[in-house]
Amino acid sequence: MSSDTPPQSTVDSPEPPADEPASALATARRQLRRAASLVDVDPNVVERFLHPDAVHEVTVPIERDDGSVEVFRGYRAQHDSVRGPYKGGLRYHPEVSREECIGLAMWMTWKCAVMDIPFGGAKGGVVVDPKELSDDERERLTRRFTDEIRDVIGPTTDIPAPDMGTDAETMSWMMDAYSMQEAETIPGVVTGKPPVIGGSEGRAEAPGRSVAIVTREIAEYYDTPLAEATVAVQGFGSVGANAARLLDDWGATVVAVSDVTGAAYDPDGLDTRSIPSHEEEPEAVAAHADRTVTNEALLGLDVDVLVPAAVGNAITETNVSEVRADVVVEGANGPVSFAADEILADRGVPVVPDILANAGGVTVSYFEWLQDINRRSWSAERVNEELETEMLAAFEAVAEEFEASDGTWRDAAYAVALSRIAEAHEARGLWP
Repeated sequence: MSSDTPPQSTVDSPEPPADEPASALATARRQLRRAASLVDVDPNVVERFLHPDAVHEVTVPIERDDGSVEVFRGYRAQHDSVRGPYKGGLRYHPEVSREECIGLAMWMTWKCAVMDIPFGGAKGGVVVDPKELSDDERERLTRRFTDEIRDVIGPTTDIPAPDMGTDAETMSWMMDAYSMQEAETIPGVVTGKPPVIGGSEGRAEAPGRSVAIVTREIAEYYDTPLAEATVAVQGFGSVGANAARLLDDWGATVVAVSDVTGAAYDPDGLDTRSIPSHEEEPEAVAAHADRTVTNEALLGLDVDVLVPAAVGNAITETNVSEVRADVVVEGANGPVSFAADEILADRGVPVVPDILANAGGVTVSYFEWLQDINRRSWSAERVNEELETEMLAAFEAVAEEFEASDGTWRDAAYAVALSRIAEAHEARGLWP
C-alpha cells in the first residue's frame, strides 16, 4: 500500500533557528540557498531544487517469527533525475522519517553532480530497529518493502544501495524480490550486492577510501604531507575504519579512533588494524585500547585533520568551540551543523564537505551499475584505480572553484554541483 504526496507538501515544515541542530532537509535547503547566492543560476531552477520530484510512502506488513503481524512505515524520496536515474541508499533505523529521506536525497543529487556521475539523488528507509529483527524477519521486511516500491525503482529509474542498518545481504534480497516479479534476473536494480551476484569489488570500502584520498589531498593542499599529518577519526564503522586504516598505511599518524564506547587514543599513533571495526566486532574499540578518551574529547584533540565519520550533527554550536583541528573532513553525512560550519569558517578552519569526501560509495556504485548492465566485472585493482581518478578529478574541480571564489570548500563543492545540474535543466527545459 503506497501513497505519493505532492512534492510541495513535503517542504512546508519551518526551519529551526540557525543556532539549533537542523534536520537533514533543513540543512540541505540552507546549503542550497547559500550556494545559489554564490552562483549565477536561474532562480526558477533553484526553486525546483528545493522540492523533491516525489516521495513514496508505503506500509510494510510482515509476519513476525511468533506468528504476529507488525506493520512498518517505509519511504523512498526521489529528488532530481535530470542527469540520470535516481540513486541513493536504503536505511533501516528507528529515526527514519520523510524529512530525513528528502534531505539525504538532496545531498545525493549534489554528490552525484560533484563527482560528475550521471545519476540523480534518492534516499529511502524503513522505520525499524534492525537489531530487534531476526534474520528471517529482516528478509521478509526487505522483500515486502521491495514489492511495495517495485513500480518506482529499476535499473534505469531508481537504484537503491546499502546504508545505515542495511548491507550487501539486504541488497541481495532486494534484487531477488525485484527479479522474481520481473521474471528475469536484473542485477542492476540495486548496488552494493555481493560480487557473486553482480556486485563490485571494493564497493563496501569505497566511502572510506574516498575519505582517505580527500584527506591526503587536502593535507597536501595546505602544505602538510600525509607522512607528517596527525589524524583523529570519530566513528570506526565501515567509513571510519577503512579511512583510518588507509591513512595509517599511507604514513599518517592516526592518534584516535572511536565508536559509541569511547575512543582509543595514542599521541604517538595507533595500530589501526589491531582495533576491530564495528563490522568486525561491534562496540569493541575501548576494549582494545590501552588508553581511552571520550568521543567529545576526540573532537577536541589538537590534530592536523579531524574526520567525523560517525553520525550527523556531531559538531554543533554547542561543542564547535572545542574543535582544535586545522582541517575537518566530513566522513559521515552532515556531521557539522549549519551553525557550526559558519563558526569554523569564521575561524578559518577548512571543512571539506561530505558531498565530496565520502562520495566514493556512489562512485563505485556507478561502477557496479556499469558492470551489471554490461555483464562484465572489474578487478579490485581497476575499481580502486578508477575511483582514485574520479576522486582526484572531483577534488581538482572543487579546488579550482575554491580558489576562484571567496567562499568555503563547501560553497565550492555546491557551486560545482549546482552549476552542472542547472546546466542540465536548462538544456532539457521544462516539459511541456
